[in-house]
Amino acid sequence: MSDPAPPHALLRPRIAVPFVLTALIWGSTWYVIRGQIAEVPAQWAVAYRFALAAPAMFALALLTGKSLAMPRRAHGLAIAMGLFQFSANFTFVYLSEEHLTSGIVALIIGMMFVTNAILGRLLLGQPVTRRFMIGSAIALAGIGLLLANEARTAPLGGNVAWGAALALGGMLSASLANVLQAGPAGRDVPLVSLLSWSILYGVGIDVLVASAMVGPPQVPAAPLFWAGTAWLALVGTVVTFPLYYQLVRELGAGRAAYNGVLVIVIAMTISTLLEGYRWSGLAIAGAALAVLGMVVALRARQVAPAPASAPSPE
Repeated sequence: MSDPAPPHALLRPRIAVPFVLTALIWGSTWYVIRGQIAEVPAQWAVAYRFALAAPAMFALALLTGKSLAMPRRAHGLAIAMGLFQFSANFTFVYLSEEHLTSGIVALIIGMMFVTNAILGRLLLGQPVTRRFMIGSAIALAGIGLLLANEARTAPLGGNVAWGAALALGGMLSASLANVLQAGPAGRDVPLVSLLSWSILYGVGIDVLVASAMVGPPQVPAAPLFWAGTAWLALVGTVVTFPLYYQLVRELGAGRAAYNGVLVIVIAMTISTLLEGYRWSGLAIAGAALAVLGMVVALRARQVAPAPASAPSPE
């Protein structure tokens, strides 16, 4: 009698728990960002977040017994991750929320599984199946409908096209960092150590960008701003990024980004309750298509079966 098939990767507790926890936390952070950019320019809000996250991540590395010493190529990777993940990605995202509701920004970023999969294929040789691409196409059609609805009814009164472009820039930046850290240079060092240095380098870049774009630091006195910054830095960064990047390494860059489905549900719910997001027929159809497409893509195999004969892609 043959052994029963192993459970789907996402059903295994060591995968499911961090997968769901990360999604729940990130689903809540999108709305918190809105309060941050209401107090200071987005560029300084990003810098403050990671200036607080960096020492906390170093402390986590030390508490877990991880060495902070890394070879030169790992530091090169950390600089790249600081640039793409902890500077460009978040700067684009924070700026996009000046024009789009937080739920829509979350939905666009949630499509990162498409760019993750493509970059994972190009840079790491990870397979992309036909079913994955079909699901991605369906989800992208849904995104298009949601953006069309946003252009018609956006409660923030911002520039929807510019906001969408900024969110897409953030998505591409994050995808590149996701895939780069899963390569050989990243796997040679403890993940928490790599993240510690990456965030530190990112803070340096963030301060330079903020100073060049909006001038000297602006320090708000509102306790709520600093409470939000602490949540985003300690919970939304130090807790989640080690969990998420480990998922990228175990599931592959494309599949790890599927937690965006749950993130979107939470973020859109918050946006509806607190930002007055309006669910027209167009928006409902777009959301249904986006989620359907993600589910279709999720059911695609992560790794193509061994070619005993000539299996067709899903």
